[in-house]
Amino acid sequence: MTSVFLTSGWAWYDQLISPIPHGKLFSWHAVFDAIPNIIQRLPITLGLTLAGAVFGLILALIFAIVKINKVKILYPIQAVFVSFLRGTPILVQLMLTYYGIPLFLKFLNQKYGFDWNINAIPASVFAITAFAFNEAAYASETIRAAILSVDTGEIEAAKSLGMTSVQVYRRVIIPNAAVVAIPTLINGLIGLTKGTSLAFNAGIVEMFAQAQILGGSDYRYFERYISVALVYWSISILIEQVGRLIENRMAIKAPEQASNERLGELR
Repeated sequence: MTSVFLTSGWAWYDQLISPIPHGKLFSWHAVFDAIPNIIQRLPITLGLTLAGAVFGLILALIFAIVKINKVKILYPIQAVFVSFLRGTPILVQLMLTYYGIPLFLKFLNQKYGFDWNINAIPASVFAITAFAFNEAAYASETIRAAILSVDTGEIEAAKSLGMTSVQVYRRVIIPNAAVVAIPTLINGLIGLTKGTSLAFNAGIVEMFAQAQILGGSDYRYFERYISVALVYWSISILIEQVGRLIENRMAIKAPEQASNERLGELR
């Protein structure tokens, strides 16, 4: 079985796990044997995660600013939209996106004579869209709370130096708010990484789907699910550790950066 799944680049791993016995009822060898094949789908999982996180943070920042400033028309729309996203399962949102966007594009084709090739749109686009909006719904509250936690004295000082609203956000509010928001956003990123396992419902073969395929080849489903669980666990630990490093560095740099920029403006 190992020779079928493993590529030549993992030959060393094949030799490493070869002493592990094959069990009849349960096989630890089958658990470790599947890991390289699951990792082959890691780029897809990471791609879904990073794209969903980037677009999600952009949307979250927009949602947060709209809510803080209570922008007319947009504020009630944002409130209902975020409430819907937070109150429905991400799998339901994925299915609504997967079937809803093509239906909407088909309507536009018929209504306005567009010639969009709906079948050419990759399934990953629908998955990323669903993950981004779901991430934005939760991250927006984190970002809003972080922005409101910034000392108003610093904001007023920046405005008194002649900074525009955009400069105040870029130089004062966002650097200080990021320090507060990073821990929660990192937890959200870990949750998003695990949530990408639902992408197989949209026909995307990521790590979880790969585990199912491997399990179907020899009916060792339980072992393959343990394999993919170990991979997800390892990724979560790695993200958590990287997040702590970023958090510590930002906690040191943010006050220094804000102070240096204020001194620069005074000069």
